[in-house]
Amino acid sequence: MILFKNLPVFLFFSLILAAIPANAEDAGISTPAAPTIAASSHILLDYNTGKVLAENNADVKLAPASLTKIMSVYVVFREVGNGHLHFDDMVTISKKAWETPGSRMFVEVGKQVKIQDLLLGVIIQSGNDASVALAEHIAGNETTFADMMNQHAERLGMKNSHFEDSNGLPIENHYTTARDLAILTQALIKEFPDYYRWFSQKEFTFNNIVQHNRNKLLSRDESVDGVKTGFTDAAGYCLVASALRNDMRLISVVMGAGSPNSRASENQNLLNYGFRFFESHKLYQAKTVLSEARVWKGDTKNLQIGLAEDLYVTIPRRHYDDLKAIITIDKKIVAPVKAGTKLGKVNVTLKGEVVAEKDLIALKSVEQGNIFQRLYDSGMMLLEKPDGQ
Repeated sequence: MILFKNLPVFLFFSLILAAIPANAEDAGISTPAAPTIAASSHILLDYNTGKVLAENNADVKLAPASLTKIMSVYVVFREVGNGHLHFDDMVTISKKAWETPGSRMFVEVGKQVKIQDLLLGVIIQSGNDASVALAEHIAGNETTFADMMNQHAERLGMKNSHFEDSNGLPIENHYTTARDLAILTQALIKEFPDYYRWFSQKEFTFNNIVQHNRNKLLSRDESVDGVKTGFTDAAGYCLVASALRNDMRLISVVMGAGSPNSRASENQNLLNYGFRFFESHKLYQAKTVLSEARVWKGDTKNLQIGLAEDLYVTIPRRHYDDLKAIITIDKKIVAPVKAGTKLGKVNVTLKGEVVAEKDLIALKSVEQGNIFQRLYDSGMMLLEKPDGQ
């Protein structure tokens, strides 16, 4: 059953026009090819929809270097979010953390440092010592912390990732992919928008030592607000970037570039391509009434239906008016119905191609009606003619 109540105007008329055959010249949509990226692997996706706009070797397993720290920070944020940690908690620095080679925050053995300062040391200064200190404080040792990282990776659907340490220093069986890093970054921004702002901070001072964020795009492009750089001889120069322009957020990942400037410029090329040739729109808001459905044998006859999450689409520019939406609601919904029950779908298409699909849910519960309501509706349901008669 197709319903029109509360549809945006453009979608209402698109539904009417959907039955009219398109002209031959309108059958396809031409979008310029994505730029060629000088790196081992890359991906560009829309944050709100997850639509991939460009990719190459995005599922090849590669050494991530300090991009590993995105997962380490995500684990810490989760622990803070569930109340196991607080940003003001103090961490005692071990000798192992202090001795960790590579980029450092310059913590000192035996000193106590706030978790928030250690996080800033990881995010901005890329401190390997800070990463180890956090891992030991949370899990007792890096091995157990890596187990936590891998559990989160599996939960998030990072199918080609495995972590062995918290900082990304070279170690056997430690790898991820451009696609998995994009998935992780998407989850981090969505779950922790208030903490994510730290990734845009350009410098951090600890122990009277000022260190600058290695993400050059933070200074080159004001729309860029993260995320993380990485480098080892094995990994090459890597960068996960994210930018927000006119309510559209893109995430780009470049792995295995040839220089710090290259990783920045190649991410910039990807972001510019995405913003120039694509646009993102929120068509429906979560938990708002999209339509109503008839409910049988309930204490009320009407049930409000909507979406559990906002519905966004990512489409080539200048094709917003070509969108068409169809709402399909289950037939003969019988009480009791719990809030959140799936009762249909919304499909949004662009020139015949599905660009978004989400389940419709009951926004409220409907209890079973009394004996008279149930008997009456039973009779009415028998009198209803099947579709097509």
